Amino acid sequence: MSESLKIIFSLAVMIASALLVGRLAKLVRLPNVTAYLVAGLLIGPCVGHLVSKETLESFSIITTIALGFIAFSIGGSFKFANIKKIGGKVITITMFQALTTVIFVDICLLALTFFGLTTVSEALVLGAIATATAPAATLMVVKQYKAKGPVTDALLPVVALDDAVGLMVFAISNSLAIALYNNEGVSVKSILLEPLLEIVLSVAIGFVIGLLLALCVRFFHSRANKLCLIITAVLAGVGASLAFDEFLGVSLSSLLVCMMTGATFCNLRKDSDVITESSERWTPPLFLLFFVLSGADLDVGVIASVGVVGIVYLAARSLGKWTGAFLGSAVTKADPNIKKYLGFALLPQAGVAIGMAQIVANEFPEIASTITTVVLCATLIYELFGPVITKIALQKAGEIEKPPKKKKAAAPTESK
Repeated sequence: MSESLKIIFSLAVMIASALLVGRLAKLVRLPNVTAYLVAGLLIGPCVGHLVSKETLESFSIITTIALGFIAFSIGGSFKFANIKKIGGKVITITMFQALTTVIFVDICLLALTFFGLTTVSEALVLGAIATATAPAATLMVVKQYKAKGPVTDALLPVVALDDAVGLMVFAISNSLAIALYNNEGVSVKSILLEPLLEIVLSVAIGFVIGLLLALCVRFFHSRANKLCLIITAVLAGVGASLAFDEFLGVSLSSLLVCMMTGATFCNLRKDSDVITESSERWTPPLFLLFFVLSGADLDVGVIASVGVVGIVYLAARSLGKWTGAFLGSAVTKADPNIKKYLGFALLPQAGVAIGMAQIVANEFPEIASTITTVVLCATLIYELFGPVITKIALQKAGEIEKPPKKKKAAAPTESK
């Protein structure tokens, strides 16, 4: 069979399997993300062997592009007007819970290095990935149960800002991890200047692309043309990141570039919500393939060896999220319910975390197996239980109305 036929049939198998498992998952009320990951695992080289490792490698560009659209969507939620409404409290809480999570996971995983269970590089990367949450899963719970109240009002902006902070931390931690692994030594250049250069250049390029996108949209009026412009902008952001690395040897974060593109565009165009909404209509198949490919990359054979690392990661991240949210709420004197319950609602983790793991797989293959396995296993667990815990937290906070109890039908009276 030719390579082209393999790719075509593999795409068909991936989409069909995701739809089938997704339909079965709905029967037991599991999130689509979990279903797609399981579908990928079942057809991947470790279980079903329907898609080979070589074929998966040829689809790496799909993962890269999907990440660009995920980042663009996150950036589209950063409107200055909304941030002003949010105020400093939510920003402070976001910083506290994100950085506390990094510290908790880093310390706990670094302790495992003394037992030879992990490496310093793996600990640093997993600590940064731990910051990411799952906006889609959280928003789904809020909309499904029509939650309203202080915890909900704080939860949605914290989740959106959290991924932005996580991307910044990931850029720094990943650069430091690579330097340590390659025995380049820890210096001001490797620990601060290089990551800072990556962040500044990524943000600058993303701003320029977002500015050009906002200007070009003025000359096109149909939804189809505007959609084409958005796709062009995201592809340009991803392409610029790859080009800088290939031709100039300067690492850029495609996630940061595309996130800044989305943020710039949404602040320069009042109709950005309407325009970006059209792009969300064609991305579901792309995101479906992204999660299926991520699940297919899961190496089942490594699960046993990273079992302890995975358990520690889950425990440290969960504790870090709750503790950070509690401390941030205490410092800002937020509502008592925010202090008690917000941290529980920050546990879901999916797309952005998987995206970070895929970046590690591309840039840092030496530790990719461990990182990918831990993150994907954690994602499966968080996507299974995270939305349920979020629902319970919002119920405890009194922000989800309990369905009215059905009145018992009156017993029929005997006819005389």
